[in-house]
Amino acid sequence: MKAKLNVKAVVFDMDGLMFDTERIVQYSWDVAGDRLGYPHMGANIYHTLGMNRAGRQAYFQNKYGQDFPFDTFRAYNREAFFHKIKKEGLPVKPGLYALLQFLRRQDIPMAVATSSSGDYARDNLEQAGISHYFSAVVTGDMVSHTKPHPEIYLEACRLLQVCPACAMAFEDSPNGIRSAKSAGMTAVLVPDLVAPDAEILALADYCLSSLEEAPGLLAGVPIKTRPSDSH
Repeated sequence: MKAKLNVKAVVFDMDGLMFDTERIVQYSWDVAGDRLGYPHMGANIYHTLGMNRAGRQAYFQNKYGQDFPFDTFRAYNREAFFHKIKKEGLPVKPGLYALLQFLRRQDIPMAVATSSSGDYARDNLEQAGISHYFSAVVTGDMVSHTKPHPEIYLEACRLLQVCPACAMAFEDSPNGIRSAKSAGMTAVLVPDLVAPDAEILALADYCLSSLEEAPGLLAGVPIKTRPSDSH
């Protein structure tokens, strides 16, 4: 058995990592785009993962023109998103609850670092009944730079009062992994919409098939999907 990892804190991304919401976002963008006369808007999600509101606005205006009605698009897609969540419930990723409980038992402090807005993030955490696990929540409207810039993870570590080198980040997107590694953290990849390429697999310290493997990783149980083990 491998030695238990010396992790002093854990920071989680949110969409696509804790909640299976990226597909709902993609759906809601299609709905909003159709209402505005921009078909197939959902495909843009593959190019905007990890961006905050400002980053996504710049992306859409660059692609569709400066007159793209971003605020109206955002209102329409939020309406479609929350209607679907209300109808079907917030989809929680397998293994999340068990991992949070494991970390709580180990007295390891936790934070969230998400590019999403504060209201949206807090609503999701409350709805899932997990907000009490986190000592800090850093959202996209709290930082100047979006992922892959390290600012959001550095701020999370600052609020947890832990050195980034002693902290672990769980991420699903390439930009999230780049952000965590640039901050100096141990980065764990749990892929969602975007399959990792060789660059991201090499950059990540570990790659898991789901959060269900995370307690074993932290406890020192060998993980076959660790990138370095497959080289």
